[in-house]
Amino acid sequence: MATKILLILVLAAMALHLIKPFGLPGLKRRGDVWKIALILVISMMATLALRPA
Repeated sequence: MATKILLILVLAAMALHLIKPFGLPGLKRRGDVWKIALILVISMMATLALRPA
């Protein structure tokens, strides 16, 4: 459940960044969307690793 919510939030952030870049350090251009995708991959891996079995 947490991974689905995380996926939706990050996809929304990627779409918003394509429309208007956030202006944060490292996220000033539209081409920096791949950095948000990298954050998604790392956070999903951490969520799956820390989830109780």
